[in-house]
Amino acid sequence: MSWAGAGPPKIAVIGVGLIGGSIALAARERLGADVVGYDTSPPALAAALARGALDRTAATIADAVRDRDVVFVAVPVGRLSETVGAALAAAPEDCVVSDVGSTKRAVVAAHDDPRFVGGHPLAGAETSGVEHARADLFEGATWYLTPAPNTSGMPYERLHRVLRQLGARPTAIDPDTHDAILATISHLPHVVANVLVSQAAHALSEEDERLPATGPSFRDATRVAGASSAIWTDIYISNRVALATQIEQAMARLGAVRDALIAGDEAALTSWNEAAAIDRRRLLEAQLAGGPLFELRASVPNRPGVIAQLALELGRSGVNITDMALYPAADMSEGVVALWIAGEDEARRAQDLVRRLGFPVTGV
Repeated sequence: MSWAGAGPPKIAVIGVGLIGGSIALAARERLGADVVGYDTSPPALAAALARGALDRTAATIADAVRDRDVVFVAVPVGRLSETVGAALAAAPEDCVVSDVGSTKRAVVAAHDDPRFVGGHPLAGAETSGVEHARADLFEGATWYLTPAPNTSGMPYERLHRVLRQLGARPTAIDPDTHDAILATISHLPHVVANVLVSQAAHALSEEDERLPATGPSFRDATRVAGASSAIWTDIYISNRVALATQIEQAMARLGAVRDALIAGDEAALTSWNEAAAIDRRRLLEAQLAGGPLFELRASVPNRPGVIAQLALELGRSGVNITDMALYPAADMSEGVVALWIAGEDEARRAQDLVRRLGFPVTGV
């Protein structure tokens, strides 16, 4: 589905680095959007204009968001909450404000505005800055959304629709689960990569050895080591509880391997190694459901949080909403939400889940 507004969408991007710049490029190229950018760095704004990512720049956040349909806040995690607050304070009543931070619990807890929907695209690169921005950065990428109980349905639908048109796969998830997952699949790997490179360099310097050329295994395992402290210190602090838990669990697993090595336990080491191979294969084979699209139509009351409830329940059960649309009744007392689900089995499962929530649903 294409953008369904009265004209081209009006989008503001607050922070025009790699992610913000890529959102701006994709929005202009794919949606024909009018994009305004704001950044505290004048060179970044100039570069974004030169790249064709922006139609114009704004001198303040308030100027950037004043007449927008959608606002994306793409600043470092440490500045997220205050920047989202500034955007919400100046944005129109029918505007949806989202962010792209890799931790969600703190920013969602800080803002109970029904127009705010926390977000996080699983996309990026080791490079940074708008000069590396790409319009195809989000193609096929999971884009987590963390709606709150009071999230308004119309802003959520609008954001979901825009993200689909950017090429992403929006998926609802609660903030605590998001942060626990990211601590495991993103933040812990950065910690481990830092430890590995420092341990290797320290061990070799102690032995007075010339540092050798590293092999592909070491390079792959440490690719993210020493990532920008301006970004990653904030991430570590923001997600410190979940990350500390994952570090403790990793230490326990390393301790078990150490014990098997000291004991010379070949069977335990073989079992450990083969279990890792199986786990890796399972992770790589995990795919979102494919196949033809099936439309479900659920009748829902017009109350805050009902769309978030649907999206989160389906997300928890692993059902991906490919697209969605809202059709409110004339008196706005209730409405119909249309959900498009890929694959017949997934659509039937989604239909059962919606029914269990107490909403009449038709479709498969």
